[in-house]
Amino acid sequence: MGSQEVSTVDWQGKHVTVAGLGVSGIPAARALHERGALVTVVNDGDDERARAQAAELEALGITVRLGDGATLPPSTELVVTAPGWQPDKPLFLAAAEAGVPVWGDVELAWRLRGDNGRKAAPWLAVTGTNGKTTTVRMLASILEAAGLRTAAVGNIGVSLLDAVLGEREYDVLAVELSSYQLHWAPSLRAHSAAVLNLAPDHLDWHGSMEAYAADKGRVYEGNTVACVYNAADPATEDLVREADVEEGCRAIGFTLGAPGPSQLGVVDGILVDRAFVANRQTQAQELAEVGDVNPPAPHNIANALAAAALARAFGVEPAAVRDGLRAFRPDAHRIEHVADIGEVAYVDDSKATNTHATEASLAAYDSIVWIAGGLAKGATFDELVTGAAKRLRGVVLMGADRALIREALTRHAPEVPVVDLDRTDTGAMSEAVARAAELARPGDTVLLAPACASMDMFTNYNKRGEAFADAVRARADESA
Repeated sequence: MGSQEVSTVDWQGKHVTVAGLGVSGIPAARALHERGALVTVVNDGDDERARAQAAELEALGITVRLGDGATLPPSTELVVTAPGWQPDKPLFLAAAEAGVPVWGDVELAWRLRGDNGRKAAPWLAVTGTNGKTTTVRMLASILEAAGLRTAAVGNIGVSLLDAVLGEREYDVLAVELSSYQLHWAPSLRAHSAAVLNLAPDHLDWHGSMEAYAADKGRVYEGNTVACVYNAADPATEDLVREADVEEGCRAIGFTLGAPGPSQLGVVDGILVDRAFVANRQTQAQELAEVGDVNPPAPHNIANALAAAALARAFGVEPAAVRDGLRAFRPDAHRIEHVADIGEVAYVDDSKATNTHATEASLAAYDSIVWIAGGLAKGATFDELVTGAAKRLRGVVLMGADRALIREALTRHAPEVPVVDLDRTDTGAMSEAVARAAELARPGDTVLLAPACASMDMFTNYNKRGEAFADAVRARADESA
């Protein structure tokens, strides 16, 4: 199916099983029910919240089975799943044995786009291990600066189903896609797409690095204009080579160095385009200055280049790239400068929940007191510590798996002073900031970049970042 074609399905009387309540399951069940499908929702949990959600759906005439997400209901012709459900669940094995297709929420949204009678908006898709949300939001900002009706949707927290079926009409959508979502989206065909980077993540879900990369690479399938890859990450270019794309679709690289033909890059502090110009061999188009990127950390400049490449693939003029990047404001807890105290900068990157994100964060500063630790999720830290050792003034460790980072520091940075906080209560953050302040010298950056998940001590990375910011501001008030 070509990327501009809209699939039509006769849903009337079709038996569809929706796997999972929640942000994707409930909109999917409603949308299918409204189109005449006979919907059964299955859900592993049977708590108070699930029962309340079930009651709302049952009032519409939708069947809900709580506490059993393993059994395939009789007569099921299609399963629509929440993206996080693992492929080896008995429900999916039963579906495969019965020859029943399994779609994710993204696949359903793709199939239903244009179902409201309006022209379906093309998708500019972004995936990668890190940087997806920032890049998609930058892209949306650039598209808005170009005067286009757009939205940042998908894994960013805004339902794709709501976007394609809602009352608002769009010219183009900036779509963030996770590896989970791509796994269950076999017919997705984007206008253009980018894979920002690849590093081991979610391997317990995918089963191997090869399977994880293959699911990421699905974003390139059927692209019509551009497959955007990271020139510093050859694995992303390999995925472009393996993709089956539309005739005339081009491979477009982005690099933090001077770009070659069909690339975007950086020359003398200027973001330049040698891909979407009349003569790629001899011409380069200025897009923006490095200072227009907020914050201008190396990995964030890479995000900006990827966003710019997708926007340029859609025909956006250079001035809109510059204006969109200037207007963009990063998410909270993503390299967020909190305060300067005694010539020491305090930066919150609580969203750096894995080693790949933390590596990028540490590379943005020259002399760092690093606050790290939490739930490691099976990660190892030797490579991270080896790469950052020369930048580390000191390290403060906290959280359940801090010993893994401490052991890597002992092996690869034995001269760096380490404070090991043997506590996992939420109040530990205030002590961590205090101990980091003792280690810091003028010109240093105290950086919260945990390289770990937060759930051992905090509800989520947002709460962890807020605790850090609160502790820093309390110190700033005391020193004022």
